[in-house]
Amino acid sequence: MASDAHAHPGDLLDRFPGAEEERRRLGTACAAVAWNLRDFERHEELARKARDEGAAPLALCFAVHPQLPAALSGKAEVRRHVADLEKLAAEGRIRAVGETGFDLFNQAFRTTEALQEELFRAHLEIAARYGLPAVLHIRRAMHKVFAHTKALKKLPAVVFHAYSGTFAEGEALLKRGVNAWFSFGTAILLNHKTAMESCARLPRERLLLETDAPYQPLRGAPFSRWADLPAILAGAAGLRRGDKAELEAAVDENWNRVFADPSYPPHRPEEVFTA
Repeated sequence: MASDAHAHPGDLLDRFPGAEEERRRLGTACAAVAWNLRDFERHEELARKARDEGAAPLALCFAVHPQLPAALSGKAEVRRHVADLEKLAAEGRIRAVGETGFDLFNQAFRTTEALQEELFRAHLEIAARYGLPAVLHIRRAMHKVFAHTKALKKLPAVVFHAYSGTFAEGEALLKRGVNAWFSFGTAILLNHKTAMESCARLPRERLLLETDAPYQPLRGAPFSRWADLPAILAGAAGLRRGDKAELEAAVDENWNRVFADPSYPPHRPEEVFTA
């Protein structure tokens, strides 16, 4: 079963109490994303149970989401979450820093751009200090990413969650030496042309799939869930005119390179694109 590069298991459980049973039945390994300690500790307990029972793993991720400055009460509260991130990284309790990045989708988010910039720099510094991958949320802000390529190149992996950039932008990041992976979800099934082209053309060695459960539902569904992955996989294979089983194996291998085993040798960008 194709792995899931980005989801919120605790939030999914609130909507779908059978979520973990479904994930275990499908054998889906998942990168579990949290932005506060309550959610993180909930994910940590799910990961412990999965490990004890020999189920597919949860890779634990933590960061201050770029939308949060618009919702939290001032810089002090935002920076408290950054301190939580530093502590979790120092204790070896997370596998990746994320999701972090920039969200300039609307005016409310744009008014916090300076604080988003401060947060992003802090996240990349922590990721570099502890040798962790970063998971990026980038919405209407790919230009901001290119301003940070020097810092991103220092990280073992950079995952673009729900990648909405162009193929040319993805190619440019790899050519600049960013060890980037590009994750696709239900957008490729909902006629998002840019995501569809990027999924079709970016190297297979750089592809990941995700549900963003429960936040990116298929058309007509109340929420996204692990059972959506076969449709996402089939959609990606169709766009690439490739074999579904081969793509699933490649995506799972890519997930392992980023999230599972730190000793697993990562691809380097020069193996895929040459300048």
